[in-house]
Amino acid sequence: MNAPRIALIGAGSTVFAKNLLGDILSFPELAGADIRLFDINQPRLDVTEQVAHRVASAVGARPTVTATTDRHRALDGADFVINMIQVGGYEPATVTDFEVPRQYGLQQTIADTLGIGGIMRGIRTVPVLADMSRDMERLCPDTLHMNYVNPMAMNVWGLARLSPRIRTVGLCHSVQHTASELADDLGIPVEEIDYLCAGINHMAFYLKFEHQGQDLYPRLMELARTGQVPPANRVRYEMLRRLGYFVTESSEHFSEYVPYFIKNGRDDLIEKFNVPLDEYPRRCVSQIGGWEDLRVKLQDPTEPLEVKRSVEYGSLIIHSIVTGQPRVVYGNVMNSPATGSGKLISNLPDECSVEVPCLVDRQGIQPTRIGHIPAQLAGLMQTNINVQALTVEALVTGNREHIYHAAMLDPHTSAELDLDQIWSLVDDLLERHGDFIPQALQAAD
Repeated sequence: MNAPRIALIGAGSTVFAKNLLGDILSFPELAGADIRLFDINQPRLDVTEQVAHRVASAVGARPTVTATTDRHRALDGADFVINMIQVGGYEPATVTDFEVPRQYGLQQTIADTLGIGGIMRGIRTVPVLADMSRDMERLCPDTLHMNYVNPMAMNVWGLARLSPRIRTVGLCHSVQHTASELADDLGIPVEEIDYLCAGINHMAFYLKFEHQGQDLYPRLMELARTGQVPPANRVRYEMLRRLGYFVTESSEHFSEYVPYFIKNGRDDLIEKFNVPLDEYPRRCVSQIGGWEDLRVKLQDPTEPLEVKRSVEYGSLIIHSIVTGQPRVVYGNVMNSPATGSGKLISNLPDECSVEVPCLVDRQGIQPTRIGHIPAQLAGLMQTNINVQALTVEALVTGNREHIYHAAMLDPHTSAELDLDQIWSLVDDLLERHGDFIPQALQAAD
């Protein structure tokens, strides 16, 4: 492959784009890459373009950098597409996803993966990704689409139904981040840990967690038993006690995927497990409030620009495909690959998105067949898969009823609201989101 052509979609996410560009351009084999930056927000795009040149200078790379608000231009002939968009942004979409459920007494923490907020984000995001994917079918049919956008499982699943010709892998950082957290809890360098992880995005579990051949789970269980755990991880250590395995996603995320930790009127649970209600809006407000100062620093050539390798998989995948250097990453793919090689996780449904280790080399993404996972883990995952399946079905069929069904089966929503409340909540959210909702799913006049 000549200089790889890499399109960053949603490049106005400047900090994340900076990290990815630093990772990519630090590889000598990728230092001359053709980088296409696309966003619909011209001012943010302008900042990222300047940052891209600063990153290149910092690592001694000489890429071609093009910034454009023309999506077709960014995608044309791209070998790799990295997607990091947010449909509807913090305002109005995220604000709506928190404000309306709160009126029903339904509290959330992050609301981007599951729950009523995750359902709504999926409803407005999958169609946009599918539209982009149809552009890819025409402009770069052999590309590898790397999706960083949540709700990950719904997005990967929806694209598999709506645009199966494009190879898509969903990328997250919860597996590697959590491994580092657990290594810190145990006082062991993370590079010395051997682990095997599998499940669905944000609800994968470490099936193996070892140091020099020694099982580390007894030590983790002892931490859970004695309560000597970081306050931010109380939810996950409690689930370790109950399930026997540690989950990858953070406690603030996980607490809203199950019905056990957030209950209206149960402040004792919120305090006991340190559940940060409304955490995502707080983060957004903080980031928005600090953007102007950050922008000035990023654009100021006299300000030092730190460029260091992140834990994101995107650059590693590109480098392995370009050079043939084999690596293992964790990717989100369909449980029954198009190759017909059988299910990756045998006791999860054929048609769902799973997160498993994947070999990457010149042949691309090659998922690992895990086989059977512990029954209690598969059962818990199925409660989330039900919601994902019905949300995707609503999008594929245009049947609005399935949105109500998804909310009805959501573990947190169904534990808090009765059926009439759920139907009314869905109606209110769809109305408030307006044109962000596909026409077929909007209420009839």
